[in-house]
Amino acid sequence: MPCIDMPLEQLKTYTGRSPKPADFDTYWSQALEELRAVDPQLELVPADFQVPFAECYHMYFTGVRGARLHAKYVRPKQAVGPHPALLQFHGYTMHAGDWQDKLVYAALGMSVSSLDVRGQGGRSEDTGGVKGNTHHGHIIRGVDSDDPHDLLFRHIFLDTAQLASIVMSFSEVDAARVGATGWSQGGALTMACAALEPRIKLAAPVYPFLSDYRRVWEMDLCKDAYEELRTYFRRFDPQHVREDAFFTRLGYIDIQHLSPRIEAELLIGVGLMDTVCPPSTQFAAINKLRAPYKLELYPDFAHEGLPGLHDKIIQFMSKL
Repeated sequence: MPCIDMPLEQLKTYTGRSPKPADFDTYWSQALEELRAVDPQLELVPADFQVPFAECYHMYFTGVRGARLHAKYVRPKQAVGPHPALLQFHGYTMHAGDWQDKLVYAALGMSVSSLDVRGQGGRSEDTGGVKGNTHHGHIIRGVDSDDPHDLLFRHIFLDTAQLASIVMSFSEVDAARVGATGWSQGGALTMACAALEPRIKLAAPVYPFLSDYRRVWEMDLCKDAYEELRTYFRRFDPQHVREDAFFTRLGYIDIQHLSPRIEAELLIGVGLMDTVCPPSTQFAAINKLRAPYKLELYPDFAHEGLPGLHDKIIQFMSKL
């Protein structure tokens, strides 16, 4: 089998290279405490796009640090009583997407909410306010701040948990039957959401991003979505004087360290020729899971469409 990373048998036992900060659990307890103090000031605005069997809304709510966030929300018209819901998370720099991919789930009797990640391609707000680089990428946003709680992806991870909590609070939704899914960055946010909101029942992350940053660096794959890691060293630490501190700080927003908190059942898609989110970085998070999971492996596929996987995710989420 072609190999751009470790052989599969090694991948199944690999546990990561990037360090976990000593106060990781305290960090996220404090972050969730900050989130609980936020008044979301929820607003639902009917969308111009509508279909006969579902209602489509623009959802606005306030997240941590005062950012006004946007998500699309679709709910079926004919559902009787509280019904399941699905959360969708998009790829890096993208947005919540068109309405059409939410309608499959609405037709199955599920509500769907798709988040616009703050500061990326959609309507959500990025309130900024950090020291250091704000030009190249979100992973390193806030890494040089005096306070590690200023990391942008810390806020984004909290946004996913807040979206889950809001959707679970709706009278039409059964809070015990909520799932989450996404590809790449969306896969990472799916895992972060399930880790920070333990009521998530099912999770289907596909080639998750934001894992094992030091491994990415050591593989010389700081390009594409991870290019900002190289940018940081070239611009701000050219002799790697602060390398250990840098990777330790990023450990707060490394999904491999959050994955043991996940209680949801998982379906995980992995392309073994992926040079954007290398397989070993994905397995660093997978191998720390304590929850039950099933792997869908694609030996000849990279960071691209994985044939049949969308259908398998629909069938998986139908268990809700």
